[in-house]
Amino acid sequence: MHTTAVRVGISGLCLCLYSLSLSGRPAEGAGIDNPTLQEELRQELRQRVLPYWYDTAIDHQHGGFVLADRGTGEPGVPEEKQLVSQARMIWGFSLAHTRGWSDSRRDYLKAAEQGFRFLLNHFRDDRNGGYFWSTDLTGQPRNRNKIMYGQAFVIYGLVELHRAGGSREPLDRALELYRELQQHAYDREHGGWIEHFTSEWTPILKPAPGAIVEVAGYKSANTHLHLMEAFTELYEATRDPAVRNSLEEALRLNQKYFYPRRAEESCFHRQRDWKPVTDPASAGLSYGHNVEFAWLMIRAERVLGRRPSWSHFYAHLDHALKCGYDHEHGGTYSRGVKDEPATDTDKVWWVQSEMLAALTDALLHKPNPRYGRALDSQLDFIRQHLADPRTRVWRDTVRADGSPKAPSLAHNWKANYHDVRAVVKFIEAAPQQKTAR
Repeated sequence: MHTTAVRVGISGLCLCLYSLSLSGRPAEGAGIDNPTLQEELRQELRQRVLPYWYDTAIDHQHGGFVLADRGTGEPGVPEEKQLVSQARMIWGFSLAHTRGWSDSRRDYLKAAEQGFRFLLNHFRDDRNGGYFWSTDLTGQPRNRNKIMYGQAFVIYGLVELHRAGGSREPLDRALELYRELQQHAYDREHGGWIEHFTSEWTPILKPAPGAIVEVAGYKSANTHLHLMEAFTELYEATRDPAVRNSLEEALRLNQKYFYPRRAEESCFHRQRDWKPVTDPASAGLSYGHNVEFAWLMIRAERVLGRRPSWSHFYAHLDHALKCGYDHEHGGTYSRGVKDEPATDTDKVWWVQSEMLAALTDALLHKPNPRYGRALDSQLDFIRQHLADPRTRVWRDTVRADGSPKAPSLAHNWKANYHDVRAVVKFIEAAPQQKTAR
């Protein structure tokens, strides 16, 4: 599992750890050339993971999805339905259907479609446009704010539903929402998108409890990353010139301000005019977001018909492997600062997902034993420590050594999105590896 011969504490220089882990000539990792493991993971998705989400998350009484599984064997207590989780579940079930995994027992397209209807009937603001942040379990709005992070996932989920079922309505709704965001949230003075609004689209420009995601008044790497992700899929599906312009802008802003070529200069927030944020609470970077940006950037550039920025991609992947990767136990840490050792060594499910996706794309681009070994170690750690033995759904968070910390399998921030997407990317990689990229 490991190539490191010398144990170096987290307080040591991450560059030293990185160099030690790659010293000598260890056996070449299997990487994406691992059909046995890929088939095993495919069967886990089809027979255990996706059935888990179908059997536990669909609200047959009110519609939509309820996510509350503590992972302890005791039932969770759901309190509300949140926009992001509803949209992500639509996306995940739509993806499952496009892969041909619906059957007589579990129709993933129908599961996604009923989620879409719940979204339109209960989250959609027919008066002002956009979608509310949360409802109670029956669908009565609780937080009517419009938060751009959530709006981005609505677009993302509805485009995938269009692909799955062929209906034009989800795509029309996605395009309708995009135009509403451009009308209300686009910052015509500074570029980019303002992120927090009341239900009437009044900007919330100071920190407020109802902001929920990131910090009201700032522009965030997190939101602008997911806007780029959503615009990529919407543009591929529509070829709308305005969407293309927005995608190009989101790509440029992410590359310049949030995830620059010098990966150690990545940041969480910028002021509205793009000046740096000096608040210590905004200091540092996220290894998961950095590598997620890297592979989503390549995806966006391909959809735009551009030459992919592989040097930019590898700058972020290599930085994360140098300072944010555990070369002793496997797996990827959560956060760090510049080129220093990781400051938060917890291993969160979505961070592991995005590293798996980025390593897969790196190996699809060109063979590299170092990335192959990292991918092997990443998967080994996930399968030993994150994957729940009963369901094979990944736990929320473990500590650096793999010991449990947050065993939840499902909640309003944890749906069938990050990990399902990464595993699908990995299991579909082998037949493509000889394709020129």
